[in-house]
Amino acid sequence: MKVDVILGLQWGDEGKGKIVDALTPHYDIIARFQGGPNAGHTIEFNDNKIVLHTIPSGILRENTVNIIGNGVVIDPVIFIDELKIVNSFNSAAPSSLKISNRAHLILPIHRALDACYEQSKGDAKIGSTLKGIAPTYSDKYNRKGLRAGEIFGVDFFEKYKKLTEDHFRIISMYDFNIDTMLIDGKSFRDYERLWLQAVEEMKKLEFTDAEMYINEALKNGKSVLAEGAQGTLLDIDFGAYPFVTSSNTICAGVCSGLGIAPQKIGKVFGVFKAYCTRVGSGPFPTELFDETGKKIQNIGNEFGSTTGRARRCGWLDLPALNYAVMINGVTDLVMTKADVLNSLETIRVAESYNNNTLNYLPFNINSMEITPDYFDLPGWNTPVESIDSVSELPEKLSAYIKFIEKHVNVPVSFISLGPDRDQTYKL
Repeated sequence: MKVDVILGLQWGDEGKGKIVDALTPHYDIIARFQGGPNAGHTIEFNDNKIVLHTIPSGILRENTVNIIGNGVVIDPVIFIDELKIVNSFNSAAPSSLKISNRAHLILPIHRALDACYEQSKGDAKIGSTLKGIAPTYSDKYNRKGLRAGEIFGVDFFEKYKKLTEDHFRIISMYDFNIDTMLIDGKSFRDYERLWLQAVEEMKKLEFTDAEMYINEALKNGKSVLAEGAQGTLLDIDFGAYPFVTSSNTICAGVCSGLGIAPQKIGKVFGVFKAYCTRVGSGPFPTELFDETGKKIQNIGNEFGSTTGRARRCGWLDLPALNYAVMINGVTDLVMTKADVLNSLETIRVAESYNNNTLNYLPFNINSMEITPDYFDLPGWNTPVESIDSVSELPEKLSAYIKFIEKHVNVPVSFISLGPDRDQTYKL
């Protein structure tokens, strides 16, 4: 058996959680391979809505094992709160969840550092979610982080205290008052108390050497789906640095984030919106600043599920999509939120940049003048949310899909036409 992968091909928020949830019945194991609570994977079903930040998006289905891989960073407070919500929908959730011993912990001091660093950047802020992601990954690569499996050690609190004190000294060098800052509405010390309580709650769950568990499962014929967070264009190496996240969001991150060999990668499902969105700062070649952009934002409810911030909206960007497909080795495309474009008479798509002289995202895109070369297609101008089968797709929507397939040279295998899990169709 091989590991199939679902990841985002844009700047995150493509609807990966919904697609993972829809495909989960076909898999034995769902494994999250990177990121942390900066993710917000929304799942809607039976008039219920739940946003997952750390727990894999297969957790709401029965008879599926869900693994938080070593590439993930975990804030115990957010994680335990999330698990309580999940448990109200699936009482078997705690027993179906496994945590990699090697996953790193987000400490309260990491969240303080995140806020401190972001404040110090002034107008050059990158738009951090302030969840402590970057400082946690920094400690991981500085070889001084705390891993999840260490919570059972007799010296855990001593390690926690030392790392916290080290970072207090760093913060003292900035014009930043940790005593007046709030973490999710709480003082640092109050959040720290909640954090330590949450660690005790985590001890009731199953921790494992997840790389061993997954590889053994593959040997035994079990099917595995790896779930990514954020999107390819936010990858630490291949995104528009420094306006990126702190982990490898691409397919290669599956190998390091779960401990599997490259030859064990199977299908790669690349999820993209029928248009583009982005949260925070950074280049966005096809961004719309007019009424059409606002219309897409409102109809698509384009507001961050983690931060609540409004998402910037723009037309579909084929050079960026092709780049993401290449980097990830995508075998199947999944298009989401086509229903948001229902009422548009004309839909624009960027085919290239700068009079067809550039067809990918260069490393110095932050300092370049980028002008998209657009191609206009007719909109389908009809609602599609309530169709019963793909045979009912409007002809112009089918033409839009074929246009994308022709330019990307990868088939669109699934399409999502609404937020509910049942509004997902195989093409």
